Amino acid sequence: MKKKTVAFVCVHNSCRSQMAEGWAKKLGRDTIEAYSAGTEKYPEVKPLAVEVMEEAGVDMSSHYPKLLTDIPQEVDILITMGCNVVCPFVPANHTEDWGLDDPSGGPKEGFENTRDLVRQKVIDLIVSIRR
Repeated sequence: MKKKTVAFVCVHNSCRSQMAEGWAKKLGRDTIEAYSAGTEKYPEVKPLAVEVMEEAGVDMSSHYPKLLTDIPQEVDILITMGCNVVCPFVPANHTEDWGLDDPSGGPKEGFENTRDLVRQKVIDLIVSIRR
């Protein structure tokens, strides 16, 4: 089976979309070619996002915020995280919005909950792609 290119997009590419990319690369490496990007520049991936992913066995220490122009300009699947982000047109065969709240600025527990929600959504995506 040919891998599907998937872009996870958020405003800053500093938390949820980075988590989704991390999970997709760990859990779906045979199914998904994963990318993440944002619509606005941001200086770093949120340290708590990196920390809670590390605790779950996903190394995001080399991740950094990217813009849409830094990833392939055409993907099979475009997923927005729920930040009411209006993406410039990105050609995709399928688009969906995961409607996830941004844990930024909140306690570590919020990041853990988001990590676990994103993990399940990535698993569901992998299963649907394999069908």
